[in-house]
Amino acid sequence: MLPALLGSGAVATLAVGGYFYAAMWPGSQLFGKTIVAGPNANEFALTYDDGPNDPDTFRLLEVLAKHEVRATFFLIGRFVRQRPDIVRAIAAAGHLVGNHTMSHPLLVTRSPSEVRRQLAGCNAALEDALGHAVTYFRPPHGGRRPDVLRAARELGLKPVMWNAMGYDWKPTTAETVLAHVQKGIRRNQQRGIGSNILLHDGGQAGIGQDRMHSVKATEMLLEHYLHPGSNVRFVTAEKWG
Repeated sequence: MLPALLGSGAVATLAVGGYFYAAMWPGSQLFGKTIVAGPNANEFALTYDDGPNDPDTFRLLEVLAKHEVRATFFLIGRFVRQRPDIVRAIAAAGHLVGNHTMSHPLLVTRSPSEVRRQLAGCNAALEDALGHAVTYFRPPHGGRRPDVLRAARELGLKPVMWNAMGYDWKPTTAETVLAHVQKGIRRNQQRGIGSNILLHDGGQAGIGQDRMHSVKATEMLLEHYLHPGSNVRFVTAEKWG
């Protein structure tokens, strides 16, 4: 009945829109279950994509250690191969390490065999660096299809999305990054859910990307929320799945 009422063009537009939502919207569960956040609005997870990166990953580790906060790092396999020492430093500091593919492609545009190579290659790079398997995965740009999620499951990976972000992958200021993150946190708290915060310690173009605005925004965020009497708790992705 719906096609007859809307016409073929409108139905096609709805289909495309529905596919885009399912494949790219971080909170969508239409193509399969992903980890977004937990039911406690005072639980926050700091997650960082596109590392390892020198020197800003090391600077970020110093900030997190100062505030005794654990975070989750989704790492690009080709950078892991270049700098396994940074990967080991992340893990040695107690942070959770996850798979962010081998070269950061938009997986919804790649063949199922290429998707599997991207995930398996990053798994292997991380296992070589750490000496153990990893369990968590974040698709670049959030892009996933049913076969992407299926490949992840077959490789022992749980997909992790986000529901607050700093828009820090481009040149900006720490204050702007913090404002974006806090806007997402307020929205999530109004909904009664935790905040899974997406930030970047690196960049897909190569090691050496400037992410000091992200490092400074992290310190400002922690100073704002961690104070005597605060009921905010920072967790890693494994707390939610």
